[in-house]
Amino acid sequence: MNNMFSKSAIWVVVVLLLLMLYKQFDSHGVTAGAKPIAYSDLLDEVKAKRIKDVVIEGVNITATRSDDTKVRATATGLDRGLVGDLRDNGVHFDVRPPEEQSFLQQIFVSWFPMLLLIGVWIFFMRQMQGGGKGGAFSFGKSKARMMDETNNTVTFADVAGCDEAKEEVNEIVDFLKDPSKFQKLGGRIPRGVLMVGPPGTGKTLLARAIAGEAKVPFFSISGSDFVEMFVGVGASRVRDMFENAKKHSPCIIFIDEIDAVGRHRGAGMGGGNDEREQTLNQLLVEMDGFEASSGVIVVAATNRADVLDKALLRPGRFDRQVSVGLPDIRGREQILNVHMRKVPIGTDVKADILARGTPGFSGADLANLVNEAALFAARRSKRLVDMIDFEDAKDKIFMGPERKSMVIREEERRNTAYHESGHAVVAKLLPKADPVHKVTIMPRGWALGLTWQLPEHDNISGYKDKMLEEISILFGGRIAEEIFVGQMSTGASNDFSRATKLARSMVTRFGMSDAMGVMVYEDSQNDGFFGGASKTISEATQQMVDAEIRSILDTQYKLARKLLEENRDKVEVMTKALMEWETIDADQINDIMAGLEPRAPKAGVTIRKHPPSDGGSGVSPSVTAPA
Repeated sequence: MNNMFSKSAIWVVVVLLLLMLYKQFDSHGVTAGAKPIAYSDLLDEVKAKRIKDVVIEGVNITATRSDDTKVRATATGLDRGLVGDLRDNGVHFDVRPPEEQSFLQQIFVSWFPMLLLIGVWIFFMRQMQGGGKGGAFSFGKSKARMMDETNNTVTFADVAGCDEAKEEVNEIVDFLKDPSKFQKLGGRIPRGVLMVGPPGTGKTLLARAIAGEAKVPFFSISGSDFVEMFVGVGASRVRDMFENAKKHSPCIIFIDEIDAVGRHRGAGMGGGNDEREQTLNQLLVEMDGFEASSGVIVVAATNRADVLDKALLRPGRFDRQVSVGLPDIRGREQILNVHMRKVPIGTDVKADILARGTPGFSGADLANLVNEAALFAARRSKRLVDMIDFEDAKDKIFMGPERKSMVIREEERRNTAYHESGHAVVAKLLPKADPVHKVTIMPRGWALGLTWQLPEHDNISGYKDKMLEEISILFGGRIAEEIFVGQMSTGASNDFSRATKLARSMVTRFGMSDAMGVMVYEDSQNDGFFGGASKTISEATQQMVDAEIRSILDTQYKLARKLLEENRDKVEVMTKALMEWETIDADQINDIMAGLEPRAPKAGVTIRKHPPSDGGSGVSPSVTAPA
């Protein structure tokens, strides 16, 4: 508000000055209100005796006509012929010296343009520095946002799904509340805590909960806020941030995405001491220079701990790493219960069932699930969020939004139905494969059809037999097209890409090939200058690796084809069900695999009415098979 008021005041002053300048030049003298005419016209009017008096001021001539109207003209100098004409025609005239400029006019003429330019320059400099905070010399000021104990209401009760991480940081809360408890035994609390984990797992929320539990100020800043185009600005901001923190100790400094400034030194494109490295050096100095009783604890978060500089992780700086991973089934249930407190939930909603159906979801994903379910319920004008809303929200997040208005030819729909049936039937026939949860030919996102497999439990490790079965499932779509449609489409391109990548990882990274042994043939950590993996094997070995990958793919392709040829009837029945209902669930799939007539869709599931064919959409099926 104060900033807006100051800007308005500046413009008011400018307008007033311009008005004063205008009045100084235009609002006095005998020329006010006179109509300008040409000098020759003035001479003609004098000779025609239509002028009764004239005032001459230097080169400015003001005349009064017989009808008392005023006109003015400008001459290059005093014309003595005009004086003669005025005398000959009986015109009364007066010659005056040119009016001198006042002192105020002189100031405006000489200084006003310069003052205006200086004012505009200062205004834009203040705007570039964040709306005038700190003036034009605030480059080195810290951008950390402070949240005191009265504004931070987040506690450990708001953090769910990471009990081990909460236990790790709980002693930091105890230290901030009662430092003497640790100091009397000679113990020293960790000066820095690095939270490592995938995006959306609650690292920032956990840091805020530490400050909320301890009732201490909380400084929050992103790693990218330190780096500017001006050299030395980042280091200056680091110094300023730590100085402010020491004034408010005990407190917590939270640096989000610290890998923006904490990467290995010497890894820049130029290899020199660039701005990011200067910022990192200053951060190392500040953390190492902490007094034992300073009461300032640095908490940082990243999902790329492998790229951080080793000096940043040594004891005395970030000497404790807290892993904040994806929640397990129990953690997902706890997180869902936290977010469900904010929306009206129906009686049929079970958090444990939703937790089993959302493997791999982070805390942010689960918060988004609850929000999407609430939006579905609002669109349906419901007062409570029911289980069907959560199921639709889960389908949208996993498979993408439905494209109900998309017009697809009947031939394309049938080809997509065979493709998805091939994936599903192969997945149901293989013993280690995850259960098929849902199959659809409803266009979702970029895909025209999807086969969704839902694991019964969280998969912590990958196993060879299961990986081989996943490759066979990926081939099921193309093989079904070959057997039942008699042609190939581009819809299997993503399937082939994923199958090849999985087989390559088995051979080069996981040691799952008898022919190649347990040696690692791919160095994914040692990136080249332009980001590509460096070459660590010979040409001959590379040919052996390619041959082994091809052998794995060919073997699994033959297995999938054998299964589909032996179960043609099941593929036909599933394709017919997909053509009729577009989406079938696990119950209907189990009926088909058992040789039974598939049951009708569940109550509440809507079936789309197909628009008339327009000759084709020209889009080939793009299938994402196993989840």
